[in-house]
Amino acid sequence: MPLKKEDKTTFDEAELELLKEGLKRTYKERFEFATRLYKMQKTMDKAIIIHKPFIDKSFEDIDL
Repeated sequence: MPLKKEDKTTFDEAELELLKEGLKRTYKERFEFATRLYKMQKTMDKAIIIHKPFIDKSFEDIDL
C-alpha cells in the first residue's frame, strides 16, 4: 500500500520534530542514551532463541 502525500508529510514533520528534540539534549544525555542502546545490542548479540513447539495439553485428559 503506497503512502499518501499527506502521510509522507506527517512522517517528515515527525522526523524533523524528533531531530529538533534530540538537539536539545545535553552531551551527557546523548552519551547515556547511546550507552543504553549499546548495552541492549550486546545483550541481544548474546541471546539464543530456542523454539519449543506448543503442545496443547487441554485435550489429553479427555477420553474419546
